[in-house]
Amino acid sequence: MKKVEAVIKPFKLDDVREALSEIGISGMTAIEVKGFGRQKGHTELYRGAEYVVDFLPKVKLEIVIGDDMVDRCIEAITNAARTGKIGDGKIFVTEVDKVIRIRTGEQDNDAI
Repeated sequence: MKKVEAVIKPFKLDDVREALSEIGISGMTAIEVKGFGRQKGHTELYRGAEYVVDFLPKVKLEIVIGDDMVDRCIEAITNAARTGKIGDGKIFVTEVDKVIRIRTGEQDNDAI
């Protein structure tokens, strides 16, 4: 099992969710986060004063899937979230040792 974490632009959330649904992934967690990388924030004007916004709004998706779905999941996220501009985001894939569904006690792939 793998955990796929993707940090994307907020306005791409619906497109990514739809793309994942089309390949059979129905469960995910979406978290509103702030961050920056090469994008480095931007300058805004507020009441006549300029200030730098270092952290930009992003959405972090967390998806736990079987090993056989990882490549399709990455492809779906990449295609749906890509704008071709700086700040499109990142995808991280890590190993998951155990998953337990609290309601039924099911474990691992049965609990996904």
